[in-house]
Order: sequence, then C-alpha cells, then structure tokens
Amino acid sequence: MMTIDAISFLPATSLPSLLPAGESNSTLTTGGAFGAWFEQHLSEINSKMAIADTGVQQLAAGDATNLHEVMINLQEARMSLQLMMQVRNHLLDAYHDVAQMQL
Repeated sequence: MMTIDAISFLPATSLPSLLPAGESNSTLTTGGAFGAWFEQHLSEINSKMAIADTGVQQLAAGDATNLHEVMINLQEARMSLQLMMQVRNHLLDAYHDVAQMQL
C-alpha cells in the first residue's frame, strides 16, 4: 500500500478549472512546473546512469578503487530509473482513465 510519504516528492498541483475559451487558465503554469520537474529529474537520472556506467567501465578495466561505491552507484541509478518509469506508467494510466470517461 502506498502512503502519502512515498509520494511526497511530487509537486503540489491545483485542480483544473473549466474556463470559457479565450480566458487564461492558471493550471497551464502548473503543467509547465510539472514538465520542468520531470525534465530536471530525467537529467538527474541521466547523470546517475553516466556515473554508474563510468564506474562499471573502470571496474572492467581494473581501474576501480572501490567496488562498493561502484555497486552503490549502479543500484542508485537503477532504482531512480525504475521510480521514474513507475511515475510515467501511473501518469499514462491516469491519462487513459480520463480519456475514456464519458461526459
């Protein structure tokens, strides 16, 4: 069971409002903030994966000084990627649920 603490890293969002066409919508800035948050975390995951890859290459070449650090970096990159994939999957599921709703 997922708790509130498990998803506390997500940015707060406001509920969308139904505005007539042509009026500004404040939820667009929230979507932009989420996009920036998502992009930031993707770049962090990319850098973690690059660090882990460099460590594995050093290990294969015999240049690694600390096996434990290499393995920790590798596992951290793996878990970060899995978390981001789960967030993506849940967002896609929510999108499909909303798209299938009948008004």
